[in-house]
Amino acid sequence: MEPAIKSIRPFLGALNFDVSRSFYTALGFREGVLSPTLSVFSAGSFAFYLQNAYVADWVDNTMVFLEVDDVDRYWAQLVALDLSAAYPGVKLLPVKTFDWGKECFLHDPSGVLWHIGEFAR
Repeated sequence: MEPAIKSIRPFLGALNFDVSRSFYTALGFREGVLSPTLSVFSAGSFAFYLQNAYVADWVDNTMVFLEVDDVDRYWAQLVALDLSAAYPGVKLLPVKTFDWGKECFLHDPSGVLWHIGEFAR
């Protein structure tokens, strides 16, 4: 019997660790501080690590796909947060429809690109 996978947690870098911590908390993730330079952010049973480390080539090429049940509703929540006003460098791009489903895009304060999508039923 193969071992059962329980979770997968990517490591994200941060140009400014405290700004990124605040950003992800504002998005609704719960922070668990693991050390002065590492936190785990979770929503339900899903999580990722945020570390106080920044390598431009790495962070600029980091993408995360977040699947949601209703991307239009999630988009409206993101717009209401007005994150780009509070966090320099944050960009939010509107929902686009593709043959596989729909997605919008969010660049975090460090440049990590989040694809927020909903697969077609």
